[in-house]
Amino acid sequence: MSRLKEFDNQPPRMVFISMTNAVGGAENVLQLLAESESSAMIFLKRMFSNVLKAGSGKRTYLTDGSLLLGFIKLVKEVHGYSDGYILFSSHSYLNAYLGFLKRVGLIKVPVIVRESCCLFSRYSGLKRLSYSLAYRLGYPAVDLVICQTDLMRAELLHHNKFLSEDKAIVLNNPFNLEQVRSKALHMPDDQDSGGNYICSAGRLIPIKGFDLLIKAFSGLEDTNEDLKLVILGDGKERNKLENLIEELNLKGRVILKGHVRNPIPFFKNAKVCVVSSIQEGFPNVLLEMMAVNPSVVSTLCAGGIENIPNIGKVQVNNVEALTLAIQNALKVENASYPEISAAYLKNRTPDNFMNSVLREVSLRYKNPCTHNVQV
Repeated sequence: MSRLKEFDNQPPRMVFISMTNAVGGAENVLQLLAESESSAMIFLKRMFSNVLKAGSGKRTYLTDGSLLLGFIKLVKEVHGYSDGYILFSSHSYLNAYLGFLKRVGLIKVPVIVRESCCLFSRYSGLKRLSYSLAYRLGYPAVDLVICQTDLMRAELLHHNKFLSEDKAIVLNNPFNLEQVRSKALHMPDDQDSGGNYICSAGRLIPIKGFDLLIKAFSGLEDTNEDLKLVILGDGKERNKLENLIEELNLKGRVILKGHVRNPIPFFKNAKVCVVSSIQEGFPNVLLEMMAVNPSVVSTLCAGGIENIPNIGKVQVNNVEALTLAIQNALKVENASYPEISAAYLKNRTPDNFMNSVLREVSLRYKNPCTHNVQV
């Protein structure tokens, strides 16, 4: 059945391409969309720990070895796609690579890319230069660039003057409210998922601000002595955070839980859920927290967070403000939470997201049937 009534041709066959199958923000979005479309996924490299759950659609792993080999093998993989297919990716270097392959004629079908973060303000020096070069080589040939927020779009266009404004659009991240809430029902056999605790989650990297969160936690009122802080996720900052926990005499009260396959029950049972990031594209973990818990605090680490109802909001890099916001959230009960949260989240469905994407792609071709793009 067609997505919209304007066209009678068959809907396009989407192919979602990811760097790896490791759990991450971009990877989770790609899998969510692939599942909603019953579409194939291509992974340049297969990982074997902390990975996405197997989906229902076809999965192709190009290599178990180096990522470079995956990039090389991808050329043959995508060269065979013809009218009726659309390629979709969400990793910046991969986006640029697909654009370059289309630019030199090795890809003949529409390429849609999604920006995963605000690269040009997050990085500097050689790292930012490498992204600038990659974008210049590949992005002129992509058909559509999806930004998560107005801020992200403005930054993208500011740093890439060669991109036409009509090529970059803003779409809210897709989100499956019912799926997330159903995950909250599967309670883990884990002593840390119950009791009196604050919860946060993400990779243990500097940009996530977990050092700030630990310092904010240490400043809570003495009446919260039995309260714990549980941080889900793993990463290169683990040793540094463990040293900070010991330095602040919080050993036993701050728990670095490591990777957890299903974090939703931890979010649901927490006294407060916290996003402490310094900068994000847009943190989908915030939406997951909002779906199951009425007490959520977030830094203003991405555009659009300032407009979210029913959560505590603080400036980034402000430990004292974060402490105060957590204390307030511990004290407040919001009876209207389910209705407010659902109203904000319900229109972010993967189907609505894909309808918008395909509508935009069709507008970029005089005859949508040329690519069998069904909107």
